[in-house]
Amino acid sequence: MRSRRGLLVVSLVVVLFLPVQVLATDPFAKVGTYSLMFLKIGPSARATGMGGAFTAVANDASATYWNPAGMVDITRTAVSLEHTFWPADIALDFASFVFTLPFMPGTVGLTARALSLDPQVERTVFLPEGTGKEFDAGDMSYGLSYAQFFTDKFSAGATIHFIHSGLAEKSVNTYAADFGLIYRIGYMGMRLGMMIQSLGGKVNYDSREAKMPTMFKVGLSVAAYQRGAHSLLGTGEFAHPSDNTETVNLGAEYSFNQFFFLRGGYNFGYDAKGSAAGLGLKIDTTQTSNLNFDYAWEDMGFLGAAHRVSLGFTY
Repeated sequence: MRSRRGLLVVSLVVVLFLPVQVLATDPFAKVGTYSLMFLKIGPSARATGMGGAFTAVANDASATYWNPAGMVDITRTAVSLEHTFWPADIALDFASFVFTLPFMPGTVGLTARALSLDPQVERTVFLPEGTGKEFDAGDMSYGLSYAQFFTDKFSAGATIHFIHSGLAEKSVNTYAADFGLIYRIGYMGMRLGMMIQSLGGKVNYDSREAKMPTMFKVGLSVAAYQRGAHSLLGTGEFAHPSDNTETVNLGAEYSFNQFFFLRGGYNFGYDAKGSAAGLGLKIDTTQTSNLNFDYAWEDMGFLGAAHRVSLGFTY
């Protein structure tokens, strides 16, 4: 009965939210017309090494970004620190802390991320080589997440973000919300995940307002192979962004004895994304704690490549 109720809830969410997202966007790309695009840069070397198809997986501390409903799978306290080397000398730092509290049900998460770049030369029409001055630009956000099981197979979670964006003397503050669901099908480890990301208002640097890059994602993961020390996880997802055309992400993760990991994936439908690959190590430090190190490479087409490194600790 509880499984049927969870499946009914998931079905209702799909029916209610998918048409809303489809109707909320025009049938053509609106690239460059939305703001706070750093919200679309996914952290986590593990997730991006699998082609960013992580909505249905989301079972580590980075779930605060990829799908907060997955935080319920973290039974201990988890910390993750991640750094992204983005093209054009842009850097993205991400930190997450997931834990439970003895006096309340569910799982809580705290998140911080910051996009930064080197000081930029101030240029004008009359001084294209520079005025001798420099300016700073960057974005940051802080998030509070909560997730809970509603049946033994169905969990839901949400994240509320406070966002600050600065450009020279201009700055804006705003809020955004993420909502996620995961349904555990119960066959071959299949998981169905859904996510509405960066749902919020508009920001205004000058006289024109710009919307946030809201995105709706649906993903499916499956434990494709399990024998002895070897296992293979397959995952895929469909994304419908509000500022661009639909995309598809596919990925896989091979594990040897839950110690060494190889990952690969591909991003379909992107202007400047293609293949991705990564590897990871999981080291048991004690009987109840472990250390994770992950690296990922992502092809960014004519922009070059993005590199991510992640360090995680669970205790």
